[in-house]
Amino acid sequence: MAQKNYDELSQSILDNIGGKDNIKSLAHCITRLRFKLKDVSKANTEAIEALPGVIKVLDANGQYHVVVGNKVEEVYDSFVKVSGLHGGGEVAADDDDSNEKKTPAAILIDLISGIFAPMLGTFAAAGIMKGLLAAATQFFPEFATDGAYTLLYTVADGMFYFLPVVLAYNAAKKFRMSEFNAMAIAFALVYPTMVALTSGEVLGSVDLGFAGTFSWYATFFGIPIIMPASGYTSSVIPIVLMIAFAAWLEHKVKKVMPASVKMFFTPLVVVTVTVVLGYLFIGPVATLITNLLGLLFQTLFGLPVVGSILGCTVVGAFWMCLVIFGFHWSLVPIALVNLTTLGHDYILGAVIAHSFSLGAVLFAMYLKNKDQDFRGICLPAIISSFFFGVTEPAIYGVALPDKKAFVIASIGSAVGGLIIGITGAVVYISGGLGVFNWLSFLPPAGVEGASFIVPAVIASLVGAVVGFVLEYVTYKPEQKLAK
Repeated sequence: MAQKNYDELSQSILDNIGGKDNIKSLAHCITRLRFKLKDVSKANTEAIEALPGVIKVLDANGQYHVVVGNKVEEVYDSFVKVSGLHGGGEVAADDDDSNEKKTPAAILIDLISGIFAPMLGTFAAAGIMKGLLAAATQFFPEFATDGAYTLLYTVADGMFYFLPVVLAYNAAKKFRMSEFNAMAIAFALVYPTMVALTSGEVLGSVDLGFAGTFSWYATFFGIPIIMPASGYTSSVIPIVLMIAFAAWLEHKVKKVMPASVKMFFTPLVVVTVTVVLGYLFIGPVATLITNLLGLLFQTLFGLPVVGSILGCTVVGAFWMCLVIFGFHWSLVPIALVNLTTLGHDYILGAVIAHSFSLGAVLFAMYLKNKDQDFRGICLPAIISSFFFGVTEPAIYGVALPDKKAFVIASIGSAVGGLIIGITGAVVYISGGLGVFNWLSFLPPAGVEGASFIVPAVIASLVGAVVGFVLEYVTYKPEQKLAK
């Protein structure tokens, strides 16, 4: 589709969504325009779904999603231009939705997706580089000592190391506070001097049994500064909790701070208080939560005989269902916690086959259905699923409307999860999607662990074969694909 047609599409979406005045905010993820509307009833969902280029419309978790597929960035840019929105698509007018009634699940999903979705592309790119470097050192071990490896590893690991800074920026937008104050807090959390404390002498420790051992390496006016052994680099939960507190504090301070000193005294108070409380209280509490979450999933996957198999199969089977409703974001922080605390993760490993199974199901439909309109929708979705692991076009454009195809794709994904569970395969990094995800099963240089790339490939291929065979045998092209 040419760029001028994106403008036409954007204008049509704008007209049918209730106009600019009905939009509180706009963002996008990998495949969807994500609107927050003042009055959802003003949106003509049926008309929007009928527009060429629109795959599906969803109204869920407090957001109005217009699924447009892989061209989402171009459509987003066009929509911002056509609508006249400012601030990266955010409407600066009275967009406070604090009076809206939302379920706790809707609030949580909106929060998690808002923090993690904006960084997924770059995060995945960094993961792909990590995977490529891991593959290179597997075949050429001497490359790990080369300057080229060191330089490229900064590309791969930089975003992971300073992850709290990225999360702070995104969380600040969600909690409506100064992004610079948030990043200042994150910088203090990963400041090299503080990180180096954990390599020094342990001044004291307390053993909480199943919740872990907590140690401190320095004190703040006699109060222990308790830190995890690796510090807070690459951490997730501590910074999110700290920014949530900082946002509340910033709003309070702004109300009482004199206008003449507000510009610099507000950041001074907010950053200082949050950093101190972060290290003394919020950080240790977050560490405790992290330990308990890790224990919970370790317990689930560590059940005698059936734990890993059952856990991986269930996650694989229902992963695409979670994607539909946005609930898959609830597992991402836990997976990142596993990667940073355990050095590996089984949740992301369990879903390796879902994009392959889904792509294979669509390929079976593509071979039997000669309708050119259907093929025009199907082929790009197949490529996106197989090679890049972006499944929304395939889910919303083909599999879900067919219903049976979606179920079969989920079965293939479950079989892949079963294989992962039987072999005990884990990922060592949060890497790319699709075929690039295989590299995540290679241990990076200097990290102890077995290579699970062979089970990952087998799980992917078996899941694809199961999906393809079941769909090819049962699919009847004369059945109309629902819009």
